Amino acid sequence: MKERTWPSRSDGSIFTALPFINKQNLPDKHTSTKSPTTAIRRSYKFTSKSSPSSSKSTFSDHRDFSTLPFDVLLKIAATFTLPNLRAASLVCKSWGDALRPLRDAMLFLRWGKMFKHGRGGVKPNLHKALDSFLKGAARGSTLAMVDAGLIYWEMGKKEEGIALYGKAAELGDPAGQCNLGISYLQAEPPNMKEAVKWLFQASVAGFVRAQYQLALCLHQGRGANRNLPEAARWYLRAAEGGYVRAMYNTSLCYSFGDGLGQSHRLARKWMKRAADRGHSKAQFEHGLGLFAEGDMMKAVVYLELATRAGETAAAHVKNVILQQLSAPSADKAILLADNWHTLHSH
Repeated sequence: MKERTWPSRSDGSIFTALPFINKQNLPDKHTSTKSPTTAIRRSYKFTSKSSPSSSKSTFSDHRDFSTLPFDVLLKIAATFTLPNLRAASLVCKSWGDALRPLRDAMLFLRWGKMFKHGRGGVKPNLHKALDSFLKGAARGSTLAMVDAGLIYWEMGKKEEGIALYGKAAELGDPAGQCNLGISYLQAEPPNMKEAVKWLFQASVAGFVRAQYQLALCLHQGRGANRNLPEAARWYLRAAEGGYVRAMYNTSLCYSFGDGLGQSHRLARKWMKRAADRGHSKAQFEHGLGLFAEGDMMKAVVYLELATRAGETAAAHVKNVILQQLSAPSADKAILLADNWHTLHSH
């Protein structure tokens, strides 16, 4: 889905929101910020033993973690990925027993992804994928909750999807918080305050898509007072985290001095990074910059890429430059575009 992220020069339209994320393509950002070791350490109970000379806290003899209520355990481990669950399960037999439902949830999560994407020798089947994700969600996995919520949303069952996003969000899953925030953005009518609330929580946890969405809200004054410096700060954080749309907007912030100190060097740096990762508007803008600098060959490459991505205005500039190049140089530039590979991005 092609979406604009900055007002165009012609129509001045504002930023637009992103579609929901599919966690399957994400890096492992949704892992809990608390490691299993930290969670275990905090679960110990302390008792105070007094003596005439001192009072010291010592470990209680009651360390059977399997006696923890499941809702408490769920808050600790619901966002764990399989490697973290395995590590936590090896700490002691009690934790191994108590975490069994979440380990089972990981199996259902795996089957759900196989059915959804047709992997592992199975045919794509959205209903079987949803059934697997729901079984994983019922056993407490926030990862499964988000994937099930996404399928419900794609089916048009938005209330069911929002309910699952909300449960995952309450348990601290950044992807669930981000999707819940976007749900409120797209609701009729939108609930902007709730959207910003959840996007902020996911942003603080380091979730780059939420950081970008939060920046858009702050830039537009939706759900919060318009704050360009704060918006630019979140654009920059998301860009540094590898989010392409944020790279493009960060470049524009530096170029126009919106929220960031004006710097043509940094503007060019972030524009090139976005262009190299397939952002069509960035490819057009970077191509224009190279043309202005006199680097005709590279300009043609980026303008050709932008043209292929649907930026019609890039075609005119490209054709003007091609008329100034020799036939071998023009052929080489097009060949470079043919062999061009997008850099990895989020």
